Amino acid sequence: MLAPNAPGALLQDRLAGWVSDLTTLHELTERLARTDVLADALQEVLRAGAALVGARRGLVVLEPGDGLGPDTTIGLGLARADLGHIETVPRSAMPYGRILDGLPGGDGEIAEPDLLSEDGLDPRHREVAARLGYAACYALPLTTEDPCRLGAAVWLYDEPAEPSERQRHLVGLYARYAGEHLARLVEVERTRACMATMTEELLPSRLPRVAGMRLTARHRTCARGGGDWYDALPLPDAALGLAVGSVTGSGPSAIAAMGRLRASLRAYAVMEGEDPVAVLSDLELLLRLTEPARSATALFAYCEPALRKITLAGAGHSPPLLIGERRTEFVETSVSAPLGMLACWEAPSVELQVEAGETVLLYTDGLLHRTGDPTDRAFARLHAAAAGVPKAQRADPDAVADHVLRTVLPDGLDSADSEEDVVLLVAHFE
Repeated sequence: MLAPNAPGALLQDRLAGWVSDLTTLHELTERLARTDVLADALQEVLRAGAALVGARRGLVVLEPGDGLGPDTTIGLGLARADLGHIETVPRSAMPYGRILDGLPGGDGEIAEPDLLSEDGLDPRHREVAARLGYAACYALPLTTEDPCRLGAAVWLYDEPAEPSERQRHLVGLYARYAGEHLARLVEVERTRACMATMTEELLPSRLPRVAGMRLTARHRTCARGGGDWYDALPLPDAALGLAVGSVTGSGPSAIAAMGRLRASLRAYAVMEGEDPVAVLSDLELLLRLTEPARSATALFAYCEPALRKITLAGAGHSPPLLIGERRTEFVETSVSAPLGMLACWEAPSVELQVEAGETVLLYTDGLLHRTGDPTDRAFARLHAAAAGVPKAQRADPDAVADHVLRTVLPDGLDSADSEEDVVLLVAHFE
């Protein structure tokens, strides 16, 4: 057995330390690699960094150097009000500000081991540090190999302290990997925002006001940008056309196809909206001639508010849901193929007489698919959600839409990342 101070024992201890450090780094980077949402990744960077440098709290300021965003500040062990207090300190007095703005001393790590004893500490920083109870900080830039500045992370110590040389080495290695991972997620976030903007620009900026009816809509875009759409347009003879649909695929091509299809449907609706079958037949012919590799589902409803009468036709689309005092039921529509699936599409229309105070809910299949349930259970969940709308809220289409979304897609499923768009178009008859 080797003596504790023998060269071999020291080497073994050193090797054991290296193995431990590598194992720790591997575990932390694996956890970071499993994050696919930017906010989650930033939280993981803060947690891992705090463990590596021996701190308890911290914040990360994301502010890509190209100015294209997204810009955000996330805290660990700091409430929103705490972050607000920190942001009142002049930016140049904070380590993240010196890093992000390229000020002297901000080109690498910044250690401030005893803030309250520093003579040159900004008075406002001293006041905030005392209020929040931190006495030291350690900051690192978050960059890529290019190099491209993404942001800065700051960890806060409750007592005067600073990381050891070994801790600095480990957190530096971790930060290098984190920078590359965050850069990828920043690009994903930018793409998602761009897709969402494109989609929203192709959908109605506002819904028309029609005597005898009130309308509202909800739209949730999938991460890559999907092809679900809705529309409501005034037609001759005080009528109103309502439409929902979904183009196959996702991404820019699906969004562009959705925009073309929606614009075409509007034109056909103005010309022959009183015959929904003719509107969808024209749309099917256009799709087959111009986009033969793509299919779409669609539902078009010709509404006569004064008569509370709806004539509708659907092409491979889920049936509308009627919500009233004495009934909550799916409208029986004929089973038909999506547009672009057959050589010639045609299906009979359906007439629906709506009573005063009743609401018609049009939606896309994404509402059902996001539940993760089999189709029959998803329909049952939607029916139960509609039947459970409180009576006091049934005259308010906004309240109906929000209740259905919250109930069918609880726990944030309506806003979580998904491969499915969601569209709700709610029409209340007065």
